[in-house]
Amino acid sequence: MAVAAQSYKLIKKIKDEKFDVDHLHEYALLIHLGVRDLQIGIVDNQDRLVFFEDYIFQNLNSSEDQLVLLKELFEAHHLLTAGFWKKVKFSIKNNKLVQVPASLFVKEAASEYLKLNARFDLDKEVILHCENTTSNVVTVFALHRGIHDWVSSLYENSSLSFMHQSASLIEGVLHETVTDNKPPLFVYIDRFKLHILSVKEGRLVYYNQFPIQHFSDYVKYIMLVLNAMQMDQQTSKIILWGYVGKNSPHAIEFSKYIKNVSFGSRPKYLKFGYLFDEIQDHHFYDLYSMHLLNN
Repeated sequence: MAVAAQSYKLIKKIKDEKFDVDHLHEYALLIHLGVRDLQIGIVDNQDRLVFFEDYIFQNLNSSEDQLVLLKELFEAHHLLTAGFWKKVKFSIKNNKLVQVPASLFVKEAASEYLKLNARFDLDKEVILHCENTTSNVVTVFALHRGIHDWVSSLYENSSLSFMHQSASLIEGVLHETVTDNKPPLFVYIDRFKLHILSVKEGRLVYYNQFPIQHFSDYVKYIMLVLNAMQMDQQTSKIILWGYVGKNSPHAIEFSKYIKNVSFGSRPKYLKFGYLFDEIQDHHFYDLYSMHLLNN
């Protein structure tokens, strides 16, 4: 049986009128890689998002396949192989992570922390970490060694940092203004995954991610966390970001079980031109929040 060719598809592209290819040396490049998708963002020196792309991948069976596809995509792209960005931030979406209090973190023990929460292969993966300075939490995570080495060589002349999706989401919600006496539950719906976070008095009190196979899983896990956090199903506020339309059947279904759901807004720390109005405000929150890390 023939193996289907690996492929990628560009779902959305926006180039702001203020984007200037002659100023790449002043820009920060954001690369956000998932198992089945990739988002690209470019932020100028005025904290304005001036370029955005969203891709989905097909027919990938391994990290090695993913690396081959990434090389193909980058080589065909007119911007991604440029080597003189002011900053490059590369973020990975996976479940090989653990959060460690900064006061307890020892770099040399990073793999020991991760071993408590995930399986990994040091022959094929590197163990990295990034710090949430707002919450004094260090996220330890694994990244495929081939992808890490390729990205490192590609951007060896830029200020390059590696980070994890969970760290971006944590930093993002810590910058949200919460005025209610009862803190809300923050929910991010990714493709095939659910992230749930809780913040109280400016500190992270809960983060976890859950794999999604059926729509009912979303409600099940949200209810599970509400109960664990002793939050009332009827009155607790849920703030929702991610891949769900405001008037979609999924959003309507949410409202049947969880009464106080509202959609999150775009972050205040980034500026968006009018061309970004075609993207719903609650989409791509994890990509946007990368801007807060390692600034």
